Amino acid sequence: MNEAYDAVNNGVMLLIWIFQGYCLQYFYGSFLEGRGQGKTGKRFCVAAFYVALKLCLSLCLPSGYGDRRTIETHFITFLGLVTTALLFYKAVKAITGFLVITFMAVCEIGVFCACVAGEIYYPIMNFGNWCIAKGYFFSVSLFGNLQTVTYIVAQMLLCVVAAALPVVAFRKIVQNFREKDYAIGRTELLFLLAPGMVSLLICILLQTYIYIENGQIYMASPLLFFIIPAILLLCLVFILSDVRLFQDMIDRNREKSSRIILEKQVDSMQEHIAEMDRMYSGIRGMKHDMKNSLTVIMQLADSGSNEELRDYLSGLSQTLDRLEFQYKTGNAVVDTLLNTKYHEIMRTLPDLQFHADKLLFPEKLMIQSYDIGIILGNALDNALEACKKLKAEEPEAETFIRLSSYAKGKMFFLEIENSFDGKVVRKQDAEFPVTTKADKKVHGIGLINIKHTAEKYYGAVDWSIGHNVFTLSVMLKNEKGM
Repeated sequence: MNEAYDAVNNGVMLLIWIFQGYCLQYFYGSFLEGRGQGKTGKRFCVAAFYVALKLCLSLCLPSGYGDRRTIETHFITFLGLVTTALLFYKAVKAITGFLVITFMAVCEIGVFCACVAGEIYYPIMNFGNWCIAKGYFFSVSLFGNLQTVTYIVAQMLLCVVAAALPVVAFRKIVQNFREKDYAIGRTELLFLLAPGMVSLLICILLQTYIYIENGQIYMASPLLFFIIPAILLLCLVFILSDVRLFQDMIDRNREKSSRIILEKQVDSMQEHIAEMDRMYSGIRGMKHDMKNSLTVIMQLADSGSNEELRDYLSGLSQTLDRLEFQYKTGNAVVDTLLNTKYHEIMRTLPDLQFHADKLLFPEKLMIQSYDIGIILGNALDNALEACKKLKAEEPEAETFIRLSSYAKGKMFFLEIENSFDGKVVRKQDAEFPVTTKADKKVHGIGLINIKHTAEKYYGAVDWSIGHNVFTLSVMLKNEKGM
């Protein structure tokens, strides 16, 4: 009978390790970029490597729990998990420490809670023995069969708890930790590691001072069967809440950075409006002075002062050039933005081809000019940055920016094309390419601002690349935004 029970125990532990291996490949794969090709094969290898590690530990280390075995087991497991990450993933990053510690802590919590749940077998057996002593069981074989069935059910319950608890916890962590490519700092890493480290140390402490054998826990007081699971479940809640809090902190920081960018864009828009006012004021002034100018021209012509006449006309022409709008789309804000960007391009990349003749707007445009400016301003900044980078790498390369728009029914489409070096960095599950600028916390949110603006008008943003051309497409509904 004992051999049968041992076989059941070994089978249950093997199932638990298999479930933990599944959780490991899921947990690692959600945060880390894998090495090589073949995701399915790699997932199987990660799970198999973990199961093999646990089997080797159970065979090589002495049986039973104690100070030395507990510390050795956890230390070797830690090294094995780090090795797994380095072998199968590009894991040389701060987030790997969080993944290893959190995985160990959650699995230990699951196994310990499962052992407590499996203790339901012993009160039932004690009750059965009491029934036999009272003569309520007429067949010892019936009691033996009941004992076997109860033990198997208890072990199945242990297996379910030990497997289900980590699966739910890891899925919750992956779901809440949305910014998986976030560059974690030292203080932020400590903030993430603290709950998992505390939980893991509590589990090590319990395993050191509480005797566990074949899934059975021996405690000094029955009250501990309720206190310890409560502590461990609170530790698990602590881990999940910490991840959620960290993600909220990232969102607030990103929102703060977005506000800074938007404030800069507002300042830039105000400068554009001021420039437009200056140009309109100059035009009005020129119109007011036109009669005087014509009088001066006629006098110079009558006097025969051809040289003075040519100088006067040259100065007048230069004044008109400064007041001329290079681009006329029918939208005053866009015209100012385009002309300002045009002058910036002429200063930085004079040979860049800037085409906006196909950028036209319908007469009844319900989309606010400010939002159009946000979209075009961010898109032009990104396009100009890409052209500068291309020109720095290949001075002879042809650079261009092309803007176009069209309406289809109630939908209004903007398209921005620009040349670039053909290199795009895109992380797993990322919607947009990763910025190549050094300060990724401040930069790299231009496309996100465009997306948020498009969503105000029930629209969307799409991008594509081909033959060193980056194309950004923005769809908007031509009606008042949310």
